[in-house]
Formats: sequence, structure tokens, C-alpha cells
Amino acid sequence: MRLLVVEDDDRIANDIMTALAAAGYAAEREKDGEEAWFRGDTEDFDAIVLDLGLPSMDGLSVLKRWRAAGRRVPVLVLTARGSWVERVEGIDAGADDYLAKPFQMEELLARLRAIIRRSAGQAAPVLVNGPVTLDPRQMKVTVNGVPVHLSPQEYRLLSYLLHHAGRVVPQLELTEHLYAQDYERESNAVEVLVGRLRRKLGVDLIETRRGFGYFIAEPEP
Repeated sequence: MRLLVVEDDDRIANDIMTALAAAGYAAEREKDGEEAWFRGDTEDFDAIVLDLGLPSMDGLSVLKRWRAAGRRVPVLVLTARGSWVERVEGIDAGADDYLAKPFQMEELLARLRAIIRRSAGQAAPVLVNGPVTLDPRQMKVTVNGVPVHLSPQEYRLLSYLLHHAGRVVPQLELTEHLYAQDYERESNAVEVLVGRLRRKLGVDLIETRRGFGYFIAEPEP
């Protein structure tokens, strides 16, 4: 999962980036409202953490412009101002959730997991597809109840495909969502990663649709 953190306070931003990396996300940061608006309008992210107090353009204006342009990326708004009036303004502007500073990092991660689940149409906190179970909170994957140890990239790949079960995910989309923008990778990185993940899972879960991408069937009810 690829996330954008929009926060001009270096200390807070560094803490968030560290927590997101530890939780298995590929996170990037912007500290300027104009730059954040441009990236959110032209690039694909699985979720955005957006502070309201930003230079150049305030976070509320950034969010309104994204929504006016039809950008549906889940947005978690952060603010040092925790009044109910501003929470209502943020939600009415299109925020998916709202968190006042100071906050506990575990709560931020929990709220991010929730808005990412909702945006993918997933209700349950744990993803189950056949014999494969992925628990985002514990970053734990099991196959038939047996733990499977994955690298961070393998975990992100499986998480993304499970969140988007039922549709073919193109290789280019996976590349954009698995790696940070400045990450150096080989041209066949995703193909190699899928192969490693399949071997570790040991079950027929990920299908290759030649010329289109990768597919995981929707879980049975």
C-alpha cells in the first residue's frame, strides 16, 4: 500500500513515516499544500494523511480541490485544532476520518486501516480468502492456520491484491502502489515478487492474466 503523508512539522512527519514503514506501508511525504494537491491530483495513493495547517494552501482547500476533481482516495485529516466545528468542516469537505493532535500512533494506524478497508469494500478487519488470512493489525499472514513469513514487499503485494480481490490488477498499478517514488527497482520486479510470494504461500491464490495483470478471486461468503 502506497501512502502520502502531508505534514509540515518535521518531528510529527518523521514519527508518522517511521510508524507507517514499520506497519508495512510504502509512505512518501510532502510538507507544502500546493505540492500535496498536485501529487494527490496526478498520482495514485491508497490513502493520504493530511494536516490542515499547511503552507501555500491549507489542507481543507487541498481536500476540497481533490474531491471537486473526482479524486476518491481515502483521506485521514490531522489538525491541532480539535473543535467539533472543524471536524464537521473536514468531514463535509470529503475527509474519510479525522484525528486531532496530539494522538497515539496506534490510533492513527487503526484509523488508516479502517478507511483503506472501507474504500476497498472490505468490512472485516482481517482479510480471509480461501486458506489465506491476512491480519493488517499484526501484519500476520497464515495459510491453513500456519504462519507464513513474508518480506515487507511481499506483504504489501498480498495485501494490495486481497484488498482488490475480484478484479484484475495491472502490473503498472502494482508497481505504483508497492514502491515509493524514489525506490530503485528492476523492470521485472513485480513479476519476481509475485513468483516469490506464490512459492511462500504454496496455494493457488494469485492468477496471472496474460497481458492484463494479476487476479485474486473474491472470497466465498
